[in-house]
Amino acid sequence: MLRKIVSFVLFCILLSANVYAHTAIVEMTGENKYKAIRLTPEIYSNANFNLSDILITDESGENVPYFFNSCYQDAYTEVSRYPMTFINAYIKDDEFYFDYMVSEQPGRDILATSIEFTTDNANFAKSVEVFGSYDNIHWEKAQNDKLFNVDGKSKLEIVFNEQKKYTHYRFKLANNLEKISFNTVELKNSMETNQKSFFIEHLRPKFRTEEKGKTTYIYIEGLKNLRLAEITIDTDSMFQRTVTAVPFWLSKELYNLALNGTTYTDTTMPFDRLGARDEILTLTIDNADDKPINIQGITVKYYADELVFEGGKSGKYTILFGADASKPAPVYDIEKYKNEILQGSIDRLSIQEVVFETPQEKQAPDLFNKIFNIVVIGIAVLLGFLILMKLRKKTSD
Repeated sequence: MLRKIVSFVLFCILLSANVYAHTAIVEMTGENKYKAIRLTPEIYSNANFNLSDILITDESGENVPYFFNSCYQDAYTEVSRYPMTFINAYIKDDEFYFDYMVSEQPGRDILATSIEFTTDNANFAKSVEVFGSYDNIHWEKAQNDKLFNVDGKSKLEIVFNEQKKYTHYRFKLANNLEKISFNTVELKNSMETNQKSFFIEHLRPKFRTEEKGKTTYIYIEGLKNLRLAEITIDTDSMFQRTVTAVPFWLSKELYNLALNGTTYTDTTMPFDRLGARDEILTLTIDNADDKPINIQGITVKYYADELVFEGGKSGKYTILFGADASKPAPVYDIEKYKNEILQGSIDRLSIQEVVFETPQEKQAPDLFNKIFNIVVIGIAVLLGFLILMKLRKKTSD
């Protein structure tokens, strides 16, 4: 009997713990293995602040591992070149030496990752010892390498194993029966740089204004959980006034002026990725004794994220969010090799449909909670009665 009661209680708990989540539908397209979906303001506003409650499921309802990406990685190579001037050549112990120096020294360290040569000589292959100097007096061994130009195949660049800072270079050849000479010798410094380009989206949100005393209040909707880049006030009014963002308490003097045929305009408030936590973000304008300005619209720029995951070539996947405010973020292996994935080709998809839970759906858990509470109280009374009866029976025995 007791086992049946416990089983019934567990069933009630599971029933009452059922939650409802908002959903977004994504249509799979493209030939690439990995897909990316840009999150929308609706998802940000209704998900947890740190997006920990977001899940992706495939057509069979199975969870799909994912990671967040917030920028492009643009890799480019910056190359600096320094022509060199021939200053000396000599023979010592049947070995040939060529000395060069940087033609124009910029007054700072001359960094070099390689030396490039041009020559009219052909059909040669030479081992070369490279020495470096800062003063043309004291020389240091820099590197060993080879130069060749044979049967249309050539190697006329010495790549250093680490950056060099010398201003003078000496090249030592074991012999020079071919009478090799160089037309040009040039230092080259190649530096690879990674530049991040963040995903910045535009939004024209709903807003309303209110005048209180000498202050204009602008109430902006739909920015909850967005990492803001900037907010711009669209107006045709001439003004120069202090604008404050609440609750961040950021203040800046904005203006829109036309003086002597020249227009001066700055109506943008920067936010530097601050996250809006409330449903309404408020801007206040200190009007002093002037009339309120005519606010025609609000433009918001915010930093967006993409969900990146492995998806199929067709079918519909579902994003679930807003189910559990205390849910910790899932941990997936895909996060460990995200850099390799981002270097490849990715299909970028868009959200087709967002479905929010209705007020009627929200009432369901409340109803289950009431039923659950009644059941628990009833079971407690029943258990107390059974225990009391058992005690009485033992007493009578």
